[in-house]
Amino acid sequence: MSEAAPDAAALSAARERLDAHAVETVAWHFSDATGCPFWLEKKRSLPFDPLKDVKCFDDLQKFPPFEDEWLRGGPVRRWVPQGFADKPIYVFETGGTTGIPKSRIAIDDFRTDYSLFSDTLPDQYFPPGSNWLMLGPSGPRRLRLAVEHLAQHRGGICFCIDLDPRWVIKLIKKGWMEHLEAYKKHCIEQAITILQAGHDVKCMFGTPKLIEALCLELENRGTTLAEQGITGIFSGGTEFTPQWTRFCVEELFGGPPETSGIYMTPTYGNTLMGLACSAPVTRENGYKISYYAPQPRAVVEVVEFND
Repeated sequence: MSEAAPDAAALSAARERLDAHAVETVAWHFSDATGCPFWLEKKRSLPFDPLKDVKCFDDLQKFPPFEDEWLRGGPVRRWVPQGFADKPIYVFETGGTTGIPKSRIAIDDFRTDYSLFSDTLPDQYFPPGSNWLMLGPSGPRRLRLAVEHLAQHRGGICFCIDLDPRWVIKLIKKGWMEHLEAYKKHCIEQAITILQAGHDVKCMFGTPKLIEALCLELENRGTTLAEQGITGIFSGGTEFTPQWTRFCVEELFGGPPETSGIYMTPTYGNTLMGLACSAPVTRENGYKISYYAPQPRAVVEVVEFND
């Protein structure tokens, strides 16, 4: 099934919003009144004036590549914009598999991202007011607070499990597969306890591997995800493929939403970039996963066509 091409007017309007957003963002971060210490210091070494010479999105190419190593270590307040100095600050971290974790500060962006994402969820399967299960990483992760906000934004309450992905990575590196399996079982048991505690949980987040493990364990116990009351699943992770999605929908769920009563929407995101959701994934389109970044807040570009 082919996707309809956007019309010229829509493309032009999107481009105007993107250009305006880029100019506004650069002006904020490089203004002495609102910028953060890191970018104000960086401005001194640039061969151009960001406040005068950035007039559209394409002008961002004037900046040198962002080095993510800058995000390792502190002081973390060098990233706090002076315009937000009096706001409560959150800090989110990456997995830390290669040394000191990369960290980023946040104020409201995770709320903005997930409030926008909420608009893409069908109320039929994600009923407003429903409670949620967060079957994903805990600790210094953007995702945990984001899913909690999503539940609250939609009028519900979020129940979370304890899951330390850094410990999972250590178990894998040490080859302790028996311990890894035991830890996964521990996480799944937490989720089942929540589902069976009478909290009226209808929606959930989970990674593909954890969703699969949850469904299989429920099957071992003689029940299903649908029988536990779940109708809407927001999932994310690099394991998403058309093959796994077909397996999940047809084998684990028991069919498409019209048959199983469970709707799943794939997403891709990370601590540094935010969230991109997929267009609806169906049998008719071969379970194709097409991620769309929330432009103008985020943009996806092809850097190298041969990769």
